[in-house]
Amino acid sequence: MRKTPFLSRRDFLKISGFTAASLAFERFNGWWDAPPTPPEALFIVRVATDEINIYPEPDYESEAVGVCGRDELLYVYDSITSPYGPVTNPRWYRIEQGYVHTSHLQRVETHLNQIEYNIPETKRIAEVTVPMTLSFRYHERTDWQPLYRLYYQSVHWVTEVGYGPNGHAWYGLEDDLLGIVYHVPATHMRLIEPEEISPIHTDVPPELKWVLVDLSRQTATAFEDDTEVFHTDVSTGLPNRTPQANGVPTITPAGRFNINIKMPVRHMGNGEVTSDINAYELPGVPWVSYFYQTGVAFHGCYWHDNYGNQMSHGCVNMRPAEAKWIYRWATPECNTIQRVTGGHGTFVRVVA
Repeated sequence: MRKTPFLSRRDFLKISGFTAASLAFERFNGWWDAPPTPPEALFIVRVATDEINIYPEPDYESEAVGVCGRDELLYVYDSITSPYGPVTNPRWYRIEQGYVHTSHLQRVETHLNQIEYNIPETKRIAEVTVPMTLSFRYHERTDWQPLYRLYYQSVHWVTEVGYGPNGHAWYGLEDDLLGIVYHVPATHMRLIEPEEISPIHTDVPPELKWVLVDLSRQTATAFEDDTEVFHTDVSTGLPNRTPQANGVPTITPAGRFNINIKMPVRHMGNGEVTSDINAYELPGVPWVSYFYQTGVAFHGCYWHDNYGNQMSHGCVNMRPAEAKWIYRWATPECNTIQRVTGGHGTFVRVVA
């Protein structure tokens, strides 16, 4: 296993770049140590796109009264179903300045975790439990440099533990796509126990399990023989059959397939090493079950809440907990130490 130059306490104190890196981290992070949530607020959401408009009424036809930018955190005081729609997702939130539609918001929470100092050679899977955390990458020549923002409910491989740029315990995370290691505060990550992702419904013969994805209704339904055991709204691919830069169209293909590869963690996007928050980089996409050769999969989504509408580049976007259910239920079966599990698995039928 490749080891990063993760630091002992004595080595850490020698780093000349400590002050600048520490200040950069603290400016980004200080909000979560004592989140000033008003007692009347129901919960907090994160803006997960470049910007969204604030409206005086829960109605896109009303004139916008403000704008919120990417990664702003908003206090929600009410959640409503608007008579003004949109029909496929009429859910709006009331915030202090007015109303915002839920489509590009992520509901978030803040949970700080106990630190595990014994990371096995097989590594551990962990999820982010704060609205977002800033990762840093260490290099001998440049010291600590900020990298990706990692978001609530994203999942990552923890490889090691050591001291980060602010002198506290940080985990080293190995990027499954790029093979590089970057680091985040250990308290921002919850290590996932094996029983949380152990296979379920194992008494059902694998050949009786199958999933129906309805593109017109934007739903996914799991069956055991003729019995429905799971149903939810999803977001499939945008209706563009023209191949993108990678040669793959964004529309989700219809047909008969089988889940053939499963991964608990996948970095999706262009694969750039960048700190640009607007770059198409999605590290830590959770609970991925591939069923088509171009990389179409069921997976958890932390960058929108617009289920029932086409949103993806071809995959079947699901709420993380629901993608996790599919991941555990479908075959091939996998465990917590496998990076990739392959095999001829659960049948998937995608209908237009």
